Amino acid sequence: MMNSLLPLLALLLLHDDPDALIAYPMQSADVSNGHLNAQLGPSIKLERELSFLSDGQGGGAELYEDDRLVIASDFRAVPGLLPSREMTVSAWLSVGQPRQWGGVLGCVQDNNDAETGWVLGYDNRHFTFGIATVGSDDGNGSMTYVTGKTAYEEGKLYHVVATYDGETTRLYVNGELDAESTEQSGDLLYPERAPFTLAAYHDDNEFHAHVGRLMDVRLYDMAAQDDWVSHQFDHHSDRTDLPARIPPERAISEELLWQVPPFLQYATGDSIRIVFETTRPVTGVVRYGETSEFDREQRIDTPLMLGEVMLDGLDADEPYFYEVDLKDDRGQEIRTDIMTFQTAAPRGVPIAFAILSDTQDNPTVSATLSEHIWEQRPGFLVHPGDLTGTGSRKGDWTEEFFPGMDGLLGRVTMYPVLGNHEQDARHYYKYMSLPEPEYYYSFSQGDADFFMIDTNRNVAPGSEQYEWLDDALGRSDARWKFVVHHHPPYSSDENDYGNTWKGRGSRGDLRARKLTVLYDKHDVDLVLNGHIHSYERTWPIEGGRVVDDGGVIYTITGGGGGSLETPGPSRPAFNNTVRRGHHYCMVRINGDTLEFFAYDLDNRLFDHMRVDKRRAPVSQDR
Repeated sequence: MMNSLLPLLALLLLHDDPDALIAYPMQSADVSNGHLNAQLGPSIKLERELSFLSDGQGGGAELYEDDRLVIASDFRAVPGLLPSREMTVSAWLSVGQPRQWGGVLGCVQDNNDAETGWVLGYDNRHFTFGIATVGSDDGNGSMTYVTGKTAYEEGKLYHVVATYDGETTRLYVNGELDAESTEQSGDLLYPERAPFTLAAYHDDNEFHAHVGRLMDVRLYDMAAQDDWVSHQFDHHSDRTDLPARIPPERAISEELLWQVPPFLQYATGDSIRIVFETTRPVTGVVRYGETSEFDREQRIDTPLMLGEVMLDGLDADEPYFYEVDLKDDRGQEIRTDIMTFQTAAPRGVPIAFAILSDTQDNPTVSATLSEHIWEQRPGFLVHPGDLTGTGSRKGDWTEEFFPGMDGLLGRVTMYPVLGNHEQDARHYYKYMSLPEPEYYYSFSQGDADFFMIDTNRNVAPGSEQYEWLDDALGRSDARWKFVVHHHPPYSSDENDYGNTWKGRGSRGDLRARKLTVLYDKHDVDLVLNGHIHSYERTWPIEGGRVVDDGGVIYTITGGGGGSLETPGPSRPAFNNTVRRGHHYCMVRINGDTLEFFAYDLDNRLFDHMRVDKRRAPVSQDR
């Protein structure tokens, strides 16, 4: 009997568009009395007024970080609105802010290994559909995230559909099958309790709001066929021709405050960049000069919240004074203290710089280390990645990273690289102002050249970054060459590269180790890494072996705040010094002499290395 009904169900979905369980057109006419009304299903009480786009702009709701559209705080309060086995969920949407855990519609709990429910969403690059079923239940649920192949463009509209027929999960983008999986089977497996939410990835301990456009969200208790999906897309396919639109900035508070106080980026010999973010759109001025009397200024005449101001025409290796003075449309003002910065040093000038890495999730520790660093008055700061714990979450930047580094970054230029915890998220590219393509670049200070690489991406021979690095190192005439990337080619850690309590492991990141051929070829002096939350310094290495003449020294300086890690039980030959503990490092260079210092959380020196290019390296461990 059931088999005879299947063609009929498919025909219904194909032609008549059967009644949905819920349907939210999400147009301006759907709001009344403080509620977002559904075509089918319950209305949603609004916590704040929604923004909508006109028909000429394609329509739909334009959603922001602080919009919350919870259909039910517990799905059990709306019985009959969720499918039990077969399902289809569809929506038109644009992603204005990529994130690792983006959500469109879902009822999900994904907490450690307890995974139940379902959610249509996206990650930093692709659309996704997460689903848990009885057939794959391991005792507390197991979720499969089906990830599409289509890389979405920020701000562009897409029609995204997910279906499940009891055996196969399918994901469609713009009417075409984009991915499928047979890992799940049987009835849908729901949690004991969970929110049922529109426009967010939402469970008991996470709320990742959708930022971007959303409309025509529908949920069915049938599995749509390919023809129905393509038919639904064709109905409004012209929406894909609309220009990309990123939601404009919107005030997030009544009071004018800093979200991110002004900080310095990418100092060169004649320029520097100042970046800031406020809670309300502002105009104003950046005053600067060789004294605190300020003889120059850069005006900000177009209201903005996230601002970047380039100061150029500066003299190399010179101190400058500046202040940022801003005002909103209500006349509220916000102004920095008189701050200082220093431009990059030219060749032949001694330099001193700090290294701080893996500041993630611990503003208390990073604040202490930042204070210690500022006491040493470095010319600049190098950060080998994992600035934050979850780069796609804005709060990790505005509530943790920048507050932990406040007081230092407004006076000392930071040159960062991407770690794995940044998730290649848009927030990194919004806040960091670096030469294109930003995930790799170079800079010079004094007699040193620095080459910044993203080892989350492909760095194998023949890759874009490998070829760029080979060429850039070959053209460098610097006396000292540094390469900075997050993942260490050599590491004594106990378990990041295999459990060294049960086996030998790889003793480092094998993907990053492919770059060491270039370091040997081009006489790189030091490689600065993070990722492992401890300190390590190697002997000079060449061709994968320790040498006593020449070679490259590798350092791991991942003690900037993240949870500490421990070295393995045996000492590899490449290891000179390893230490568990939060820390920062200072490097000082004068001509042919380099000194390297490592300090703990109490600002006590625990390792020191001196390298003289005219003699063999001398190290003093404390």
